[in-house]
Amino acid sequence: MGAHSSITRDVDEGPIGPRIGAFFDLDRTLVAGFSALAFWARWTAAGRVSAGGLARAAFATMRFGLGRTDFSSFVADSASLLTGVSEEEWASLGHSLFSGWLAGDVYPEARALVQAHRRRGHTLAVVTSATRYQAAPVAADLGIEHIMCTELEVRDGRFTGAAVRPTCYGEGKARAAKTFAAQRRISLDDSYFYTDSDTDIALLNLVGRPRPINPNRRLAAIAAKRGWPVRSFSSRGRPSLTDVARTSLALASLAPSLAIGAPLAALDGQWRSAINFASTMWGELGTAIAGLNLQVEGEQHLWAKRPAVFVFNHQSAIEVLLLCKLLRRDFIGIGKEEIRSYPLLGRAFALAGTVFIDRFDPGKAVEALRPAIEALRSGLSIAIAPEGTRSPTPRLGRFKKGAFYLAMQAQVPIVPIVFRNTSDALPKHGAVIRPAVIEVVVHPPISTTRWTRENLEREIARIHDLFVATLDGRGT
Repeated sequence: MGAHSSITRDVDEGPIGPRIGAFFDLDRTLVAGFSALAFWARWTAAGRVSAGGLARAAFATMRFGLGRTDFSSFVADSASLLTGVSEEEWASLGHSLFSGWLAGDVYPEARALVQAHRRRGHTLAVVTSATRYQAAPVAADLGIEHIMCTELEVRDGRFTGAAVRPTCYGEGKARAAKTFAAQRRISLDDSYFYTDSDTDIALLNLVGRPRPINPNRRLAAIAAKRGWPVRSFSSRGRPSLTDVARTSLALASLAPSLAIGAPLAALDGQWRSAINFASTMWGELGTAIAGLNLQVEGEQHLWAKRPAVFVFNHQSAIEVLLLCKLLRRDFIGIGKEEIRSYPLLGRAFALAGTVFIDRFDPGKAVEALRPAIEALRSGLSIAIAPEGTRSPTPRLGRFKKGAFYLAMQAQVPIVPIVFRNTSDALPKHGAVIRPAVIEVVVHPPISTTRWTRENLEREIARIHDLFVATLDGRGT
């Protein structure tokens, strides 16, 4: 069973084929919160909006919120602040905001729904009142090909300060979806629409499978009256006090793990005994307190060949905790130099023998890896993320050679550990761990005895392909 099987069951058991449409609203449906706020906050912080412009925008927002003006007029008032701005610059801002922040606000549950619809061969589209500059990066990341949205008028590559009418709001969304469906012979009677707002009632009435997500009060009442299934996602947005407390306690549990383990070193004179105890205890305590439930496939491969170089995909800071639970003993990690300065974790990792490398100085990084080779030859395993840094999305980054060079030099196997969804619990830039079911696939050890400098890149590419296939559900 997948981590989100209860959410996707409706789709998994439904009809298949491209004549089924899956339409998604953007804000509070695919992404927590309102994406426009991030745009205007960045634009304002950069000094691109005058005090008068801010006042006009605030007034326009108030009038729209009070029902004194329609959506098209509201968008036109906002668009006037962009008069003369390069469309390319605004689109670039959208991609920058997504990779730097909004990617972490994509609901994992929504991501799972999109993937379920893709597996069924449905035609996917974002239908949103937001602009293309907000929607396109999200759609591209999720693999949603089509976008229906509010468009801003552009002339000679610059915004004119006007909106293209009709805007994609209310009845406008329904018209856009109806036209889209007719062009592609999509059966709206068999199609899905996911949204949080009662302003989308026209499109909800148009499809055969209306699916409110995080509904506002009025939509929740309508859904209850009509028997529409409702889903509420809590994995993003403002964390609860319980989640904050869980996170604090999970991290703090490292201290007693070390304190209890330390006397072991005094008893047998082996510091490694204390580290083994502490890492095992922290892995068990920390994951339990944080509410992290690991579903591990291929767990036996963690112990088949040691020492080994364990390589894993890097989505989240919690993978350190998960590795302690999985690997338990006789391993050290390789991490970025900045970790050394962390108040508790930095000191603990240094005591555990972590090898710190400077990502921005390749010469120093190569030199820093020499102790790792010696550790492997002494019987310790290594855990390392070959991407080198956390990815803002589940997509796999390019692998660097260091981890594989280590294994080849020490003549130990590579063991791939694929984390499918650690960002569900803690995305990049996140600060609070949310309870989650984490899917882990451990592949059999891969021998490096026949690796050479000449074939190293080919072997790395094969392992990268294995990770990609596993993340897509094809490599298990």
